[in-house]
Parts: sequence; structure tokens; C-alpha cells
Amino acid sequence: MKSENKLIGAGLLTAITASLCCITPILALLAGSSGIASTFSWTEPFRPYLMGLTFLVLGFAWYQKLKLKKEIDCECKPDENPTFIQSKKFLGIVTVFSVVMLAFPYYSGVFYPKTGKQIIIVDKLDISTTEFKISGMTCASCEEHVNHEVNKLSGIVNSKASYEDGNAIIKFDKTKTNENEIEKAINSTGYTVTAKKEN
Repeated sequence: MKSENKLIGAGLLTAITASLCCITPILALLAGSSGIASTFSWTEPFRPYLMGLTFLVLGFAWYQKLKLKKEIDCECKPDENPTFIQSKKFLGIVTVFSVVMLAFPYYSGVFYPKTGKQIIIVDKLDISTTEFKISGMTCASCEEHVNHEVNKLSGIVNSKASYEDGNAIIKFDKTKTNENEIEKAINSTGYTVTAKKEN
């Protein structure tokens, strides 16, 4: 029974670790300290391995839980009813929680408040588009974090961050904000602007 508890604990730990890089930006937003968002981005390259390890560990825990026990003739004391932590129900809860954690990057955007603004453009010549190269973004949660911070600035027409391309393309009104302010907003997330190019 102790080995099953260790398997369940290991499965839970690997699932949380695999999603840590994507959960941290949400926690940073909730805590109001967006600079810590990229703290666990170093775990992203290990995510596929941690996910695989989670599935292996939980799969083995389920195998252990469901395998038929051999009847042995002995005068041993029969197993008492297992505690909740040793039950199939608890293992099921841990498995569902692990799947929810592993899928977190795909639905993390729902945790960011929508920053809908009414943009009034006086002169189209005042609109500029700049591409900011950003290091440290590893998932969709990172993109949402960058977009959220940039959209707090006045004069932002459109913000589209991409962790796959390692950039954010920002369309803004030059009379209300500038590239330096946008760069500061991006850097405040914990990710770093490495280059910028006006389009």
C-alpha cells in the first residue's frame, strides 16, 4: 500500500511540475506581481518527459490497484478496508487532477480578463505597428500574459503575442503611447524584449 501511495504522489508531483511554467503567469497575475511569470519557464523543455512520466506512473498505479490479487493459503489477517487515500476513488481524483493540470496551457486564456477597449482613431497616420522579439515565452499562457500587460496601456489598437514565433506584433497609436512604454510593459511580465522592428 505504501508503494501505491508513493506512485500516486509521484504522479501528482510530475503533473504539477509539467504545468508549472504555464501556471506561474496566472498565479503572478492573481498576486499582482507579474514579474515572476517567467520564473519556471526553464521547465518547459522537460514538459514532454514529465508528461510521459506522469502517464507511466499513474498507469502503473492503476495497474497495481486493478490487478487481481492471488489467493494464498495462509492464516494471515485479511486486508482491512483501505483508507480513502488508498482507495480507487482517491486515485481517480488524482488522475483527473493530473489530466486537468497537463491540459492547462490549452485553456489558460480563460483566466485572463478581457481587456476590451474602445479605440478612437483620429488620424490613421498616427497608427504604427512594431514587432517585438521576446525571449522566455513557452506556452499560450505566456502569450496571454504579454497581451494582458500591453493592453493596459492607452492607445493599443491590437496586441498579438506568439510563443512559437517568440514575438509580439503590436499596433498602437503613436500619440498615446510609444515603443519604449510597450517594451517596459512586456519586460514587466518577466519575459524580455530582445529586439524590435517597426513594420
